[in-house]
Amino acid sequence: MITYRVDIYPLDIRKDRGKPYSVRWRLAGRFKRRSFKTRGLAESFRSDLIQATRRGEGFDVESGLPASMMETRETVSVYDLALAYTTLKWPTAAAKTRRGTAQALATVLPVLVKPGASNPPDTDLLRKALINAAFNPPKRDQDQPEDIAEALAWMERNALPIDVLDDVSQRPALVRAALDACASKTDGSPAAAATMRRKRAVLHNFFGHAVELGHLSVNPVGTVQWKVAKVADEVDRRVVLSPAQFAECLAAVSYVGRERGPRLVAFFGLLYYAATRPGEALAVIQNDFTLPDKGWGLVTLARSEPEAGTAWTDDGAPNEVRGLKWRARKDVRAVPIPPVLVRLVSLHIKRYGLGPDGRLFRTATGGRYTQTAYNKVWAEARRYALPPTSSASSLGRRPYDLRHGGVTLWLNAGVPIPEVARRAGHSADVLLRIYAGCMDSQTDAANGKILASLGD
Repeated sequence: MITYRVDIYPLDIRKDRGKPYSVRWRLAGRFKRRSFKTRGLAESFRSDLIQATRRGEGFDVESGLPASMMETRETVSVYDLALAYTTLKWPTAAAKTRRGTAQALATVLPVLVKPGASNPPDTDLLRKALINAAFNPPKRDQDQPEDIAEALAWMERNALPIDVLDDVSQRPALVRAALDACASKTDGSPAAAATMRRKRAVLHNFFGHAVELGHLSVNPVGTVQWKVAKVADEVDRRVVLSPAQFAECLAAVSYVGRERGPRLVAFFGLLYYAATRPGEALAVIQNDFTLPDKGWGLVTLARSEPEAGTAWTDDGAPNEVRGLKWRARKDVRAVPIPPVLVRLVSLHIKRYGLGPDGRLFRTATGGRYTQTAYNKVWAEARRYALPPTSSASSLGRRPYDLRHGGVTLWLNAGVPIPEVARRAGHSADVLLRIYAGCMDSQTDAANGKILASLGD
């Protein structure tokens, strides 16, 4: 049955659904609805219906479609799929993972466009638009500056259909272009191996999602010969400060500014003497510590506050409060702390007090420290404490290198590897892989034991 009387309604948006954008229309007293994952797809479908009515086409009452659309099927572009993918991942992903996913997809999508696409936007502008608007779901439907909106509109018009990657005649070149983009910085120079591997992992997972939804028959990443750069997991011993060198740097921290440095002495002490990650040290509160008058104390690490940026956290704070890295959210890690660190923490609490929630490390105005802030203090302290040749080297250059120094200290002091791994929050095999180059040589001792066994 064919009818020529069709009413098409405005777009219906329901954010709580997997396909939140719905097109509704009525013909012959029947209501029809079709839902889509992205606004672009929904508006395109609605526009096709409107154009069919203007051309005077008859609509099939059963399917609800005009003759010109009866044989067509929904076409999903790589951009449409990327929007849906980031929406799917957002609720359960950590803030830094959200940001990393957006950055990886923004690296790849600009090379997966139709050949000869005209008037492309500036590369940096398109990347900014994709990261900060398209692939950040809470900001996606906000009003965007004109240049950002135009860049996204260009991407929506020119992104390749995802099923092109099922065409074996086109797939190899497209996948290699995407992988090459993962391996390059925006200026064309090679990216760090670890960065490349992270972006490649996102790309593989993204295409895996397309396979899961039935848009692709196989994950394209696994179909091409492409060499994966090796990542140097092992810590370079040249970054490791000795206990004496660290003590000099820590003393220098107390001379940085009137309050900037002194307020962070115990923070840097935790990184070295307890081998905490910076995010773990920032999150400690008074109840996490056992601080006796003499002897060893204890810090029980229960949370971390890595910095991701205000655009990527649920509450708009620059730091995300979360569980320990690679642990279940309620897991804790108890680390014995030497008397020197007990004194540093006790003195900090006595001098600067605590925040309303028992937090130790706050700025003079009560705010949270940013990574930029404590990096600047540490850089200035290194210049004070180390000779010029050492301060210009990689020795203890990053605050994170203090954690490496702490773990190295434990290993070379003879602490059993399982205990070092427990305190550092690693598995034993990961610990050995990362810190093998930082362990003192046992060659002479081993040779002596062998000679004794030989009776020589």
